[in-house]
Amino acid sequence: MTGETTPATGSGSRGRAVGDTTSHEVGAVMMSQNDRDQKYWKANLNLVRNCLIVWAVVAFGFSIIFRPLLSGISIGGTDLGFWFAQQGSIIVFLALIFFYAWRMNKLDRDFGVEE
Repeated sequence: MTGETTPATGSGSRGRAVGDTTSHEVGAVMMSQNDRDQKYWKANLNLVRNCLIVWAVVAFGFSIIFRPLLSGISIGGTDLGFWFAQQGSIIVFLALIFFYAWRMNKLDRDFGVEE
């Protein structure tokens, strides 16, 4: 309802229309929005960082760096290091894609920015 005013408080002050906001209230809303955006961005960066760490460990660690340690373990007729280089890393990468999509959808819902 436009035009309604609240009773005046104090001598000589005018009433405010319902729905009017003060600069303090706008600043508080902007601050909470900014804080929420920063928390969302931080959570997003943490998720990307963690996925990249898993990717690096699987791609470089298991298939290149730790291959001599994994050579004694046989899987599918070949050593585990070779298997990670040829098959395991692809499976892990596909799993990372689905995990990232699932987790980002959950993160979007938690912060109210889902599509």
